[in-house]
Amino acid sequence: MRLTVVLLAAACCWSCSTPPPPVEAPKDPTADAGYGKTVEQLQALTAQAEQLVKAGRPDDAGAVVQRAQGLQAKLLSAPRPTLAAMEAATDLDDLYGRMMLANKQYGWARDFFQKNAVRWKAWKPATEDTEKRRKVALDKVAECEKQMQ
Repeated sequence: MRLTVVLLAAACCWSCSTPPPPVEAPKDPTADAGYGKTVEQLQALTAQAEQLVKAGRPDDAGAVVQRAQGLQAKLLSAPRPTLAAMEAATDLDDLYGRMMLANKQYGWARDFFQKNAVRWKAWKPATEDTEKRRKVALDKVAECEKQMQ
């Protein structure tokens, strides 16, 4: 009898407790204005590094690329990055892959180009431009593999 009373009291207390607070849906980082600014910063750094490569200053370009990789990681950490972010990330990896290729670092170059190919294979909805970017990346992967033989 005593056990029944204790169980009934516990059940009564449990059923009267307040419900847990509602769980907020995670905020979409791509909706933040700072996300677009980060895309622009990544594009600017990639363009700067590209100019340094063209000017024959690959070491300086490498330093810029390394700074840009932090921005790239931030953009790609979003659950669904924007098309502009994916394009900026691809452009940076393409540049770095070409720099590795020029230094005969074929394995590293292939890794960068493979990342780009996978990005665009997974992108939905596929467009003519995304398919073109994927093909370019796959051609560069093949070029690296040819050089590795």
